[in-house]
Amino acid sequence: MRATVLLALLTGLSGCHQRVSPPTASQAGRATQANAPEQPTAPDSVARMKLADVAAAVPGARFELRYATSRNFTGAVLPGYGAPTPLLRREGATALAQVQQELEAQGLGLKVWDAYRPVRATLGMVAWCERNQRTELLDQGYIARRSRHNQGVAIDLTVVDLKTGRELDMGTGFDEFSERAHTANAAGPVAANRRILGDAMRHAGFVNYVDEWWHFSFDVPDPMPFDLPLERW
Repeated sequence: MRATVLLALLTGLSGCHQRVSPPTASQAGRATQANAPEQPTAPDSVARMKLADVAAAVPGARFELRYATSRNFTGAVLPGYGAPTPLLRREGATALAQVQQELEAQGLGLKVWDAYRPVRATLGMVAWCERNQRTELLDQGYIARRSRHNQGVAIDLTVVDLKTGRELDMGTGFDEFSERAHTANAAGPVAANRRILGDAMRHAGFVNYVDEWWHFSFDVPDPMPFDLPLERW
């Protein structure tokens, strides 16, 4: 009887403290958290030292900064997007140039929809969700309250055919807040196209966010949020 009770206790304890298995090959290189840690916002002077102009760093890439236009889910230009200037941490911009080179060898290239995002823009997104009773987008991780974009380490992008300029079929458009946009939710040519983007980004050190096929981040040793408006770059 005592042996049975002891065995039951040990079994229960092992269930409470299960060893976490390492990520599988399919899970490696994919982020699962939407929100960045809470940190103080760095001064604009630091932002100017840490960030780089992606258009200058990645020759040949194309840009369509959606939040600098009304063509985004809010229907308006976001605060801090007074100029369509794509910025990224210098380390990430250098790595992105490698991605562009790898894709160009296949007759393809990058098209960037968003990169560094001022804190005020993220606050604008959150306010839009609350004002329009769409807080499920915050709860489900489609919109972050504290974004890696604010740190200049995240980028939203796709792949285009260099000859035609057309975007490859990725199954959804940018900022589709549904399970169809989850990176693994694809088959056939769409899955193949997502792999082209994902593989090239991963080779340069970027990590994909599992719920958005277009969203990637790049690790830096000292991530910090900025609020420098793009028009003041």
